[in-house]
Amino acid sequence: MTGPRTDRFLLNVVFLAGVGTLGVEMVMPRLLAPFFGTSQPIWAVVIGMTLVYLAVGYWLGGRLADRRPERRLLFWLIAWAGLLTAIVPLVARPFLQLAQSSLRGVAASGFVGALVGVILLFAAPVILMATVGPFAVRLQLHEARQGVAEAGRAAGTISALSTIGSIVGTFLTVLVLIPLIGTSGTIFLFAGFLVALGAIGLRDWRALLMLVGVAGLALFHYTLVPTIKTADCRGCTLIAERESSHNYIQVAEQAISYASGTVDRRRVLILNEGQAIHSVYRLKYRQTGDPLDLLTDGGPWDYFTVAPYVYPGMRPHEVRSLALLGSAAGSIPKQFLAIYGPAMLIDAVEIDPAIIEMGRRYFDMEDQDAAYPGYTTYAQDARAWLANTARRYDVIGMDAYQQPYVPFHLTTVECFREVRAHLNPRGVAVVNAGRPASGDDRLVNALASTMLAVFPEVYVIDTRFSNAILVGVNTPVGDGVAHFIENAAAMATLAEGEPRYRALQLVMYWALNEGRFGPVRPFTPDQARYAPFTDDRAPVERLIDELILSEAARRQTR
Repeated sequence: MTGPRTDRFLLNVVFLAGVGTLGVEMVMPRLLAPFFGTSQPIWAVVIGMTLVYLAVGYWLGGRLADRRPERRLLFWLIAWAGLLTAIVPLVARPFLQLAQSSLRGVAASGFVGALVGVILLFAAPVILMATVGPFAVRLQLHEARQGVAEAGRAAGTISALSTIGSIVGTFLTVLVLIPLIGTSGTIFLFAGFLVALGAIGLRDWRALLMLVGVAGLALFHYTLVPTIKTADCRGCTLIAERESSHNYIQVAEQAISYASGTVDRRRVLILNEGQAIHSVYRLKYRQTGDPLDLLTDGGPWDYFTVAPYVYPGMRPHEVRSLALLGSAAGSIPKQFLAIYGPAMLIDAVEIDPAIIEMGRRYFDMEDQDAAYPGYTTYAQDARAWLANTARRYDVIGMDAYQQPYVPFHLTTVECFREVRAHLNPRGVAVVNAGRPASGDDRLVNALASTMLAVFPEVYVIDTRFSNAILVGVNTPVGDGVAHFIENAAAMATLAEGEPRYRALQLVMYWALNEGRFGPVRPFTPDQARYAPFTDDRAPVERLIDELILSEAARRQTR
């Protein structure tokens, strides 16, 4: 039977199938994010494979429609796409667990194999959904009175509706469904939606059984898998997890045992694939209020507070303001407030509002506490926020990682010029630069080389871990290392009268004597091995990929 009502129904199916197709596709990177991250290479793989599946689906849909231009076949394809989608969360978990263990051990073959395996899970549903467009065009032409004379109009209308549906599916998934019900919930919702769409067209009880099957798979999944994955750190217990529009977020409690026999309980923030800890909060501080009890045994967060002391005669009362780009759950602002006082001006920028909320709930972030009136957190992109503020700061810290990658636009000459323009005359820019345990300093060198193109002098503070803290000064200081040594000696005297400065004294001692790869030192032009990164060319992802591959090769040859 043909007619206007039948045509409208088919066009509605095309639109809704477009919603479902992009909904399923946009879930793919979110399913991978807790294990592989959200870097550009991962997105390139996801997009590339999706285009392959679409191409296969378009070809298959055209072939099937020419052989059997039947509406029932089209609706069966949609229903089967939904049922196969519902299987993905259950089957993906073993691959993702393999990926997690392979990534921790930098076993490249296991990592790549697991990644390919998970992406292939989406092949069948995406290919089946891609058949809808060409199939609908064939049905329109088969049933239309004018036949091929309407080919252009039919193809154009169906392509437009499918595209509009895809746009709706994209924004609905990313902005509403994933933050509201999570990745697995979104997958099961779209699976049920597609099966229901097929069942409406089929009016067949077997299709309703498929809908029951989706519900059963969802129930089994949530019974079997109460959390997305276990805590991504050694000695950790997961206490909360959440999916936001930006990240998969874990909060875990970690117990650190010292040689003295004491056990230190900490809250840690872990994002996405879990290859790094982004914030640390030692719970002992709740009882003592001592800044020493916020230090993380020489982790990168500890060193931001001592960066200004490359200036001659620098004293704590001169450090009055901080802008932190990439504040996570607030470890660095907490240290600044504890050491420099509650009246300090702190503007913290974190792109993910869910991380800010988790920080307030689990890390005692002070930004909404009336006792700290100068502390504000902004849920914005760091560079965009910086471009729109008129304030100047004594310290501008940059710690915005999407582990293991650094957002490229925060590594460029143009970005560092913007940072320098917002520094006070004796201000410093401080960058946390990652380095693998082997000591490969290519990323550190590339970032320092870029900073040296903007700041008159750059200094390297090696942490007790493998990270390097890069310090760019707004005004030339001469011999910054000598000044740092003199300020460290003065700090020992100041700490006798002001105990909170003992934390500065200890970190300055670490910087001078216990840096893993050396003491505080200048980064000079003759050390620069990289052309400065720019907004037009900043191959930071490729550089980090090379580091990962080098580490994998190094471990496999041991």
